[in-house]
Amino acid sequence: MRPVVARRHIATRLAAVFVTFLACCAAAAAEPVEPFRYGYRVLETHPHARDAFTQGLFFDDGDLYETTGQYGESSLRRVDLETGEVLQKTALPQSHFGEGAAMAHGNIFVLSWKNGTAFRFDPENFTLEKSYQYDGEGWGLAFNGEELVMSDGGAQLRFIDPLTFEETRRLNVTLRGKPLRNLNELEWVDGEIFANVWQTDAIVRIDPSSGAVTGIVDLRGLLPDEDYERGKTDVLNGIAYKGEKDVLYVTGKYWPKLFKIEIFEMLN
Repeated sequence: MRPVVARRHIATRLAAVFVTFLACCAAAAAEPVEPFRYGYRVLETHPHARDAFTQGLFFDDGDLYETTGQYGESSLRRVDLETGEVLQKTALPQSHFGEGAAMAHGNIFVLSWKNGTAFRFDPENFTLEKSYQYDGEGWGLAFNGEELVMSDGGAQLRFIDPLTFEETRRLNVTLRGKPLRNLNELEWVDGEIFANVWQTDAIVRIDPSSGAVTGIVDLRGLLPDEDYERGKTDVLNGIAYKGEKDVLYVTGKYWPKLFKIEIFEMLN
């Protein structure tokens, strides 16, 4: 979501945060419901534009779309998965910090961070067709087939009517019964909501009916150390799903690579 103000080597900077996150998961081991832990294996590695402060990532009809952030640099892009080349691009207003995006009913919706504005674009020519207002911040966005699902940095997910962009309901997201904040980029995957947890190398699986976290995908070590650029490379962010079971496409802010991974359940 938001940019990190003070950046160091990301592996070191995030280690303590992620360990604390996992400790929270382990602290309530006596609870009857235990989120499954998932590891990963890399299936493919693809180039990714170094100038992309990735906020949203999704496939539609085989095409890969991405939104990027930062004031004056925010954009909506269509990207060639194999080469990382940006095939189509349009800039967001310089006063807006781009956030998550999703395709719904043949339109691309893009959030902004603090402006409370969502944009609707034509996917063919990236023409801005309409804008909508909402309260609070905008972080991640996904589409469940009927509603847009939106995160705002808190522990709730908002459900939005894509025809009017009016909020219809909210879902409290919990880990061991406690609110889980910093939900960032979202993806709807086989009836579940997957979410990046900002400033960690974790993706959580969320039950859309209860809001409970049912699984945690541990992606530590995904980007090799040699691919980090000190003072530039930022956090893991970006989840795209193409319909293959247990297979995700993931990247991060200013990462030079995008990974196709398979996730698998780990033994406790």
